[in-house]
Order: sequence, then C-alpha cells, then structure tokens
Amino acid sequence: MDVTRAVAARRSVRGFLDREIDLATLKDLAIKSSRAATGGNIQPWHVDIVHGESMKRLKAIMAGKIERRETETPGYDIYPREMDDLYRQRTFAIGEEMYGRLGIPREDKKARAIWFARNFQFFGAPAAYFVTVDRRMGPPQWSDLGMYLQTLMLLAVEHGLATCPQECWAVYPKTVEAFLEVPEERMLFCGVAIGYEDTADPANATRSARAPEEEWLVVRG
Repeated sequence: MDVTRAVAARRSVRGFLDREIDLATLKDLAIKSSRAATGGNIQPWHVDIVHGESMKRLKAIMAGKIERRETETPGYDIYPREMDDLYRQRTFAIGEEMYGRLGIPREDKKARAIWFARNFQFFGAPAAYFVTVDRRMGPPQWSDLGMYLQTLMLLAVEHGLATCPQECWAVYPKTVEAFLEVPEERMLFCGVAIGYEDTADPANATRSARAPEEEWLVVRG
C-alpha cells in the first residue's frame, strides 16, 4: 500500500473484532513510528502497549468507574474553552452523523452516554497504545506527539489494522497514569485503540467530511 492510499483509508474506527494482534506486530509498529519528524530530535513520546491480561484489567477498572459514575479532573482541555461556531459545527456534525447511523436520537441522552462509555472499553479492540509526555514539554513537542501518532496509524493501515485515537482518556488521567506506573514528571496525552475493524458495526460507516480547500488553503505566487 502506498502512502496516498493509506492516508485516504485511515479513519477512527469504533467497532473492532474479537481478534488478537501478535505482540511482535504491536512492537514493530511502535518502533517504526519513532522515525516520525520531531523538532531538534527531542523525540518527546513515551509509549505503553496494553494487551492481553493488562487490557482485561484496565477494561474492568474502567467498567467499575463508569458504573459508579466516578470522575476525575481532566489532564487538559480536549477542546478549546472558547471555540468559534465554525469549529463547533464540525464537531456537532460528525457526532450527529455517527449517532444517526446508530439510531440514537439526540434527545436520548442515556443511550448516548451508554454508547460513549464504549470509549473506555476501547470499542472492543484487543490492544491499545498510550502516549505520555514530560510535563515540561510545550506545544512544539505536543505537535511531535501528533506526528508520531499519525505515523503509527498509517503504518497500522499498511498492516491491515484499524485504529481510533482517543483523547477521551485525558478525563481519567490519575487512573491511567497509575495503571501504567507513569513517573510523576510525565502526563498522559492519549490512547490509541488498535485491532481489526468490524465492518458490520454501523458506527464504522461514518465518514467525517473535510472542509473545502477554499476555507483553509492559500496559494501565493
């Protein structure tokens, strides 16, 4: 698969098959992704692979927290506190498309909350990556994390695997950081569910739109 096809094929999958991934493959993807661009060669990413019994334990922990409605102080703002209508509309539109395919109307808050909780079961994925970063790092290094993650997800596509980057884990930073035994000087950025796509899951029929180039591209000759 060439890079162009991989970029076009990559998307956030929210329904996975109950099919394990070889640990060697998970490690290989993580290591190859470290060739991602990084300013000053800092390489600020730290990666934990969770699978097998560890994955079962984490899923059980999160199921209990969701059932008890336990919350934590988020590690950071996932979305800006002040966001223009243009950007707000984009997040609203993709959410409505997905819930529409699932047959969950906007007024059914309970059903939406139950479905959203599947985030914390990795949508059934058998494995996940968690990315942490030194708390002293700034926006440029967080940008490096994004480049690492994009590389990881494109390599996953090449291997016939699907992914879902999950910033939602930032709302349970203490739980995840404790589970991963993350040193105090590092903080959780996000998780990435990885597995084989369940093509029968209606959520996976969702395709996010991209803004027309006229909105964001300027060519100066």
